[in-house]
Amino acid sequence: KYLLEGFDKKWSEWSHYNIKEYTNLKDGKYLFRARIRYPDDQVSTDFLFRFEILPPIYKTVYAYVVYFIFVLLFLWAILKYLTYQFAKERFSLEKIINERTEELIKEKDNLENLLVNVLPKDTAEELKTKGKATKRKYNMVTVLFSDIQGFTKIAEHMNPETLIDELDSFFFRFDSVVEKYNIEKIKTIGDAYMCAGGIPDKNRTNPVEVVLAALEMRQYMKDLRIKANETNKNIWDIRIGIHSGSVIAGVVGHKKLSYDIWGDTVNVASRMESSGEAAKINISGSTYELVKDFFICEYRGKMPVKYKGEIDMYFVTGIRPELSVDLKGLPNKRFLTQIQLLRLDDFEEAIVARFEEELPANLYYHDVKHTLNVSTQVELLGRAEGINEEDLLLVKTAAMLHDAGFLKVYDAHEEAGCELAQDMLPKFKYDDQQIEKICELIRSTKLPPEPGNLLEEIICDANLDYFGRVDFIPMIQNLFKELLEQNKINSKENWFNQKMEFVKAHDFFTKTGRLLRDVSKDEQIEKIKKLLEPL
Repeated sequence: KYLLEGFDKKWSEWSHYNIKEYTNLKDGKYLFRARIRYPDDQVSTDFLFRFEILPPIYKTVYAYVVYFIFVLLFLWAILKYLTYQFAKERFSLEKIINERTEELIKEKDNLENLLVNVLPKDTAEELKTKGKATKRKYNMVTVLFSDIQGFTKIAEHMNPETLIDELDSFFFRFDSVVEKYNIEKIKTIGDAYMCAGGIPDKNRTNPVEVVLAALEMRQYMKDLRIKANETNKNIWDIRIGIHSGSVIAGVVGHKKLSYDIWGDTVNVASRMESSGEAAKINISGSTYELVKDFFICEYRGKMPVKYKGEIDMYFVTGIRPELSVDLKGLPNKRFLTQIQLLRLDDFEEAIVARFEEELPANLYYHDVKHTLNVSTQVELLGRAEGINEEDLLLVKTAAMLHDAGFLKVYDAHEEAGCELAQDMLPKFKYDDQQIEKICELIRSTKLPPEPGNLLEEIICDANLDYFGRVDFIPMIQNLFKELLEQNKINSKENWFNQKMEFVKAHDFFTKTGRLLRDVSKDEQIEKIKKLLEPL
């Protein structure tokens, strides 16, 4: 009999067969037991046979490891696929968002450009940031009105589309002219065109620039009239009226915005236009006083104005001969220099405002007063030395900027001043060549001075003008105090001794500078020595 432990549940019956077959055995370890019964009915001890059924390869540990790896790879593949699908969806959404954002930006830019075309830039910015624009008063603005002579009669027999096209071409040309001279277009009403100089950016040149624009408008219409005569087309004539004075400017309307100006100046300018003549530029007496040095003006009488009394009127016939290119009515170099000198006044006002607002409080010597003094001195020295107007413009501009670098840094302030010049001066219509010359003049003020030409000598003398003045001691005491707070002085005695040696070695470069010295060099040295006596 036999028993296979792990498979059979009990011993088999006694049998004469000595062979036993097992099928479908599971993998694992087995113990086969067998017993023999002898004829005398004695039973032998158990015969033992141990064996092991190995599992198939797909059930081995290695197989399960492979299965596990495949499962991980499958899960990883699913994760990557889901990540890819998510990224694809995100990319698609980002693309849609970017497209919508670009559309919104374009719409925003278009709206901003439209707003800037309708309103001045500063006013448009204020409207965007604050939601409203404040009304402002401008003390000196020049208003221009123009009107087509006989427009009503022309409109009666002219095709409407042709009429509008003609007017549009006129106003397009006028727009380019006023933009050239930094004049603000206010509005057009029918055949009337209105613009104003000196807003929104205040300037002193607006009367001259508005008259220049009027001359260009008149010349354009004159050229059209000549062509019309040649082709038997309608002849257009224009009346132009100009007046200078104060106005209130601001935005009107809530849904439909428009920039407008109000005041007696506007009314008088309108009267100047309506009282004018075809192909003539009619200006008021106040405008005449501001432009008479630039243009030829013919007095034409007085005009009564309500609450104003009688106002003088003048016809502008053209640019003065000495300021015109070959008497062709175009501004020459001298004209441009004269108008640039007016812009210099605006620039001086702007830079002084920056000094007062931004200059460090501990600049006791290099303050606004010093800059203005140098500017005054360069004009005095320049005129005495006989330099021309263009050179005077350059050296006066450099004088206003020679210490402007202190707004940024203390050391190497000359180069900082040049950077400021390159940033500010283009806004006041200085060209690149002028700016480069101004920077050279600024650099020439670096101590010790080594001027290379007359203009540099003038600005160097003006910068050290206090060497020959009675207030020399207070000036160097202010300089000492300033340098001490800037940690530029180690010893008071050494500094004053160095200053004394500098005064001994220094001489004014220009003849005028030497003549204007109020106190001699020796006297100034003695004053310094007295300062050193207690030391």
